[in-house]
Amino acid sequence: MTKHKIYTMSVASVYPHYIKKAEKKGRTKAEVDEIFRWLTGYSQEGLEAQLDQQTNFETFFAEAPKLNPSRSLIKGVICGVRVEDIEEPTMQEIRYLDKLIDELAKGKAMEKILRE
Repeated sequence: MTKHKIYTMSVASVYPHYIKKAEKKGRTKAEVDEIFRWLTGYSQEGLEAQLDQQTNFETFFAEAPKLNPSRSLIKGVICGVRVEDIEEPTMQEIRYLDKLIDELAKGKAMEKILRE
């Protein structure tokens, strides 16, 4: 899949997969939503509006109320690439989100996932 195609995919089209991945490991939709809110600064209502509007990833991150400055603390490999080494900003934001959902599914405590 090309970068452009990922950017134009709606967040809502991937969101159920994040929830399914988390729930398969005993985690909850509420925790997935908390990760989204922590990363982007969207309120729950704002997040739901973005999902309802079928907002694409590029717009979702560009319009995020406040990208969390602690997201730079997210390190590690996702899809064979170190997230901290990704140079393209939108792709890095997408991979930060992927990494956080992976950590949730692996049973990591929310305090650690949210870099508290």
